[in-house]
Amino acid sequence: MSPDERKRRVRSHVDLTWNKGRLALAERLQSRYFIYKGSFIGQPLDSAGFARIVRQVREAMPGLEVVIDECLSDGDKVVTSSTLIGTLEKPAFGYTPSDRVLAIAAMSIWTLTPTGDILELSTLLDLGGAHKQLGLDRRAPLDGFPL
Repeated sequence: MSPDERKRRVRSHVDLTWNKGRLALAERLQSRYFIYKGSFIGQPLDSAGFARIVRQVREAMPGLEVVIDECLSDGDKVVTSSTLIGTLEKPAFGYTPSDRVLAIAAMSIWTLTPTGDILELSTLLDLGGAHKQLGLDRRAPLDGFPL
């Protein structure tokens, strides 16, 4: 599978899951050994667990749009830099609803099998930025470091 084909597959997965909620179709792009790791969850999830997370986020943020800002491919890896844009309309993951439009940065590393199935997805979200946008930024300055 070429680097461009791997990038197309990842872009399609993002569109089907986060943007459209077409989880059954997205699951067809995943390996049966698929694992999801995210900075906002405590343990790796299988495909069913990933689908639950996507449903929860989409229910809380019905207008969610994930924009892939950059997509790079090398070997069996694809790296995406994305922005999640939406308004938190219902409580989720301990956050209360807000009328603010959030723009949350995310970096993801995707591992694909030689046939192009998505084997692993690891995502790091800028939760500090999300907290700040929601007015939850309560960090104390570090001694000696101006913020």
